[in-house]
Amino acid sequence: MLGLFCSFLHRFIWDSPEVRADLNYAVSLLGGDGIAVDCGCGAGSDIAFLRKNDFTVYGFDIEEESILRCRKRFKNDKKVLLSLNSFSSFVFPYASLILADASLFFCPQSEFKVVWSRIGESLASNGVFCGSFLGPNDTMAGPKYDRQAFWPNVMVFTEDQLRKIFTNFDVVKWTEHKISGESAKGVPHHWHIFSVVAKKL
Repeated sequence: MLGLFCSFLHRFIWDSPEVRADLNYAVSLLGGDGIAVDCGCGAGSDIAFLRKNDFTVYGFDIEEESILRCRKRFKNDKKVLLSLNSFSSFVFPYASLILADASLFFCPQSEFKVVWSRIGESLASNGVFCGSFLGPNDTMAGPKYDRQAFWPNVMVFTEDQLRKIFTNFDVVKWTEHKISGESAKGVPHHWHIFSVVAKKL
């Protein structure tokens, strides 16, 4: 169910289900090539884009179905390395790009400090983080969010809290999305998402 939800979120917030503008921009900062990590890789649309730009890609997901799908999709590509992992169990390689689109929401808050430290440590100097975070006005942050249907716990950041975790980064793109619509189950939903592209100092 989490994979379905993330796929829906990806389609709803960004125009293209394959590659959103932030990832294009992040890749342009690096010029292609290098090592990339796709956190919560889902069906592998971002992996495919990164491979077209000559990145070696490490992809992980907490859902076995997603990893099986990606293994089938990239079965002949030795530069796609996939694993069934959570944020806390994944061993981050030294990387020039870390992508965490619609996935860090679901990292347990008790684990986030360690996970964020590992992300920072694994990024090369001038490496790029590209990801999204849940804002406090999102339906998922409120009491009407159906935690039984989707995910029991989600992590929420205010703008001030989020900017503080990027103190060791140069934030080159910051977008706040506020959009109302319907969830994957047709339930009214207000999205409040911060999208961030930042270079490690």
